Amino acid sequence: MKGQEWYQADSVAEEYDDKRFSKGGRLIDRREKRAVLEALAPVEDERVLEIACGTGRFTVMLAERGADIVGLDISDAMLAQGREKARRAGLESTVEFMRGDAARLPFPDDHFDAVFAMRFFHLADTPAKFLAEMARVSKDVVFFDTFRGSSFRVLYNWALPMGSRLYGREEVERLIDGAGLRLRHADHDFVFPYGFYREVPNAVADPFWSVDRTVGGNAIGEKLSSVSYWTAEV
Repeated sequence: MKGQEWYQADSVAEEYDDKRFSKGGRLIDRREKRAVLEALAPVEDERVLEIACGTGRFTVMLAERGADIVGLDISDAMLAQGREKARRAGLESTVEFMRGDAARLPFPDDHFDAVFAMRFFHLADTPAKFLAEMARVSKDVVFFDTFRGSSFRVLYNWALPMGSRLYGREEVERLIDGAGLRLRHADHDFVFPYGFYREVPNAVADPFWSVDRTVGGNAIGEKLSSVSYWTAEV
C-alpha cells in the first residue's frame, strides 16, 4: 500500500482529523458520512466491516446508530485514535477495532451484511485483490470511494507525500465486475478538490459547495468531479 510507513506514524494519526476535517474540511466530513449512511442504511443490528477505518470517524458513527461493527486497519496509531473516539462516545465495549491486512481479511465468507472502505483505494497498489476480499466477506453491500483521474486533483497529486491512485469509471467498473459484484449506484462529487476546502473557513466553503453541486449536476461537471462513491452488491 502506498505511503504505508507515513500512514502508521504516531504524529500523522494524532493530527489526521484536525488537518483534514477542520475549517472547510468539516463539509467534506459531513458529505462523506452522508454517503456512507445512504449506501449502508438501515444499519441498526447490521453486521458491518470497515476496511482501513483509520481514526474511526465512520466506525463510531455507525456504532452510534446501532450497527454491529468492526473497524480494521493496518496502523496501530490510527486504531488508538479510533478506540479513544469510541471511549469518548461511550461505545468502547460495543465497537471492535482490530489490526489486520485488507488483502487477507481474517473472516469467513459472507460474514458481514456490508463491507465498506473510505479514503483507501487511492492508496491501493492491488485494488482488485482488496475489492475481491471485501466481496468475499460480504453477503450484500460493498461500498467504497475513489479519486478520479479526470479531475482537478491531477494538478496537485504530485505534491502529496505519497501520491494517489486515480481512477476512471471504466476501470472501476472492471474492478467491480472482476470481484463478482454488481454496481447498484454511483455518485460523483467535489469539482473543487478536497485540498481547496481544507484551506478555507466554513463560511467560505459553504457557498463554494453550493456552486460545486450546481456545476457537478450536469454531465461535464460529473467528469470533473474529484471523488466517486460506488455502491455495489454481491
